[in-house]
Amino acid sequence: MIDLQPTKCNLCGGQVIYMSNSKIYGREYGSGKCYFCTKCGAYVGTHKSRPQEALGILANAEMREMKMKCHELFDHQWNDEKTSKKRHIARKKAYADLAFKLDIPVDGCHFGYFDADMLDKVYGILKGCIKKNGKGRDIE
Repeated sequence: MIDLQPTKCNLCGGQVIYMSNSKIYGREYGSGKCYFCTKCGAYVGTHKSRPQEALGILANAEMREMKMKCHELFDHQWNDEKTSKKRHIARKKAYADLAFKLDIPVDGCHFGYFDADMLDKVYGILKGCIKKNGKGRDIE
């Protein structure tokens, strides 16, 4: 289970504080809040509508970069639908397919919940999907 109000870093075990994300971005962004590890500097943003609830686990720079790469590959699988309703259905199906391939529950299939090892696994799966169906473009 993901701790959505972390006090201990999932990466280094350091103390996590709840703070304004302006310390990271230079101005408040989104909810204006984040959870930040005082030891290693990993952080995670929070939901705009629920600013004390983390979007996932704390991530370092490498994890944040891998999440962006994975999301870009993933989004190409569903984002070409023309209507909002079709995009929603295609996105739901894409998450269900990914969860099946990862052998995890659909409600746990969220890029914000994935650690570095899982992100590497997801990236490999998504790269394979692009080679198989030709959607998207190579991202290195």
